Amino acid sequence: MSFSDLVVRIISEYWLLILRGAGVTMLLALSGTVIGFTVGLIVGVIRSVPSPDRKNLLWYIQRIVSFILSAYVEIFRGTPMIVQAMVIYYGFIMITGMQINKILAGIVIVSVNTGAYMAEIVRGGIDSVDKGQFDAAHAIGMNHWQTMRCVIIPQTVRNILPATGNEFVINIKDTSVLNVISVTELYYCGKDIATSYFKFFEPFLIICVVYFILTFSVTRILRFVEKKIDGPQNYDIQRSGTSYEAVVEVIKRAK
Repeated sequence: MSFSDLVVRIISEYWLLILRGAGVTMLLALSGTVIGFTVGLIVGVIRSVPSPDRKNLLWYIQRIVSFILSAYVEIFRGTPMIVQAMVIYYGFIMITGMQINKILAGIVIVSVNTGAYMAEIVRGGIDSVDKGQFDAAHAIGMNHWQTMRCVIIPQTVRNILPATGNEFVINIKDTSVLNVISVTELYYCGKDIATSYFKFFEPFLIICVVYFILTFSVTRILRFVEKKIDGPQNYDIQRSGTSYEAVVEVIKRAK
């Protein structure tokens, strides 16, 4: 059987399996990115809380929490996801004696891994905001949480959007490591097809093309969203009705 004939046969016989694997891959990547972004945002904000001036109970609590969060970030950024998958999945079974749904386990694994990377991305995004905005918010009476919620976080989210999109694209590809715990994502389906024909080049070439279509489409969609968020390049502040007094009034109401 020629190369082209085998490719056509694989697609005609296994298109539904490939489509299902692509769906599981996108489910894992999207869920893991959204949850990981939320985890990273929370961790990043908590780590940005200034330390109390004196060593009281609150100071010790903050130090303990900061140590735990730092350990979480360093451990999950410093170990491969494929190893994390084995430890989390089989460790949960060993400790509890219960079987966990493989797709749910995959979502948890991708989420905690993404959360560690997003925590550092959020920290960098917060640091990128001009320090004068912190001072200005505090000058009108805002506390730290109000400053973060109303002034810093909206700018941080916009600043880290390209990095977040990059994490999403990486997760689409990295979900392939979850085949070690038998999650039926796209790579796992390709491996099944390859073992059915005892040929590996043609099935994995098809899987490679599907991965490229997914990542390319997601990249273009994210760039479109970024442009929409940026808005028009030129606009007239006076004509829009925005004034310094109006901005100050909005900030005061947010307190």
